[in-house]
Amino acid sequence: MGTTLAEKVWADHLVRKGSDGAPDLLYIDLMLMHEVTSPQAFEGLRLAGRKPRHVDQLIATQDHNAPTVDIDRPNPDETSALQLSTLEKNCKDFGVRLCPLGDADQGVVHAFAPVLGLTQPGMTIVCGDSHTSTHGALGAVAFGVGTSEVEMVFASQCIIQSKPRSMRITVDGTLRPGVEAKDVVLYIISQLTASGGTGYFIEFAGEAIRSLSMEGRMTVCNMSIECGARGGMIAPDRTTFDYLRGRERAPQGAAFDQAVARWEALYSDADAVFDNFTVRLRGQFPALNEEDIRYCCMVRMHLSQAEIASVVCLEKDSVKKRLKRIRTEKLASAKGSTLEEILSRL
Repeated sequence: MGTTLAEKVWADHLVRKGSDGAPDLLYIDLMLMHEVTSPQAFEGLRLAGRKPRHVDQLIATQDHNAPTVDIDRPNPDETSALQLSTLEKNCKDFGVRLCPLGDADQGVVHAFAPVLGLTQPGMTIVCGDSHTSTHGALGAVAFGVGTSEVEMVFASQCIIQSKPRSMRITVDGTLRPGVEAKDVVLYIISQLTASGGTGYFIEFAGEAIRSLSMEGRMTVCNMSIECGARGGMIAPDRTTFDYLRGRERAPQGAAFDQAVARWEALYSDADAVFDNFTVRLRGQFPALNEEDIRYCCMVRMHLSQAEIASVVCLEKDSVKKRLKRIRTEKLASAKGSTLEEILSRL
């Protein structure tokens, strides 16, 4: 029996397999950090008199408290300023590389590592942030962890973790003009529900997924946690390799070609068995016209993400009818309002 992509990467990093239902001990190739979920982990090491096990496999960026303007000036918010300065001190004390505000490599913690070429196929990656699943777009096993687990990886470069179950979602067909990765993943979430992926690593596959840019694939994997999944993955292919080629921290020259030869083996075998059924979506995803998009924007604040996603699969003539029905039902629940009063507001 074959193995899935996630199983292959997991097995390559297995230090010790848990027995009698106990979790596995998994080696971590790369841990990313930011200023919000790292202070307690640094302090734990400090109190225990320990140093990071492999400091070269850790990298931090100032992200969550980054202002949208005046990035070169002191942060006026006292709490934000304290978190930023604490990260700077901790990284200096423990020798961890930091990409601070104003640094050319600083960026969103979910995105700066792929841009630098740090994220590579077949790696295990963790961060104290749930959207670490983004890195699965390059064929990595990547997931968010808690602060105590951040400290665990600091100290040992390993993590105690139960292996998630596996699910594959195959999206066949082509995307109509105007339909992007976000539309696709929102539709998937609307079908699975907000908890349908709980306990799973989801592998996204199919023609429509392969047609996405690397940025689009990151969007899909980033949002896998919005249906409760532990993470999302996409098998590496030519799009992946072309994206990584020449990036600062990716292998260079002949080493890159050797890496690609290894990465090409990272896919689910044809006879791999997934723990959950394979969801297969076919056909063209319809694009919404400009009028429909304006209507979506008008009611978006009153609808949940899943409700907006539920209209993506409809032909455009049905979009307004579906949105109006949902909105009517929501407003109908407003105390003291008659149905006529509600309809007059639409």
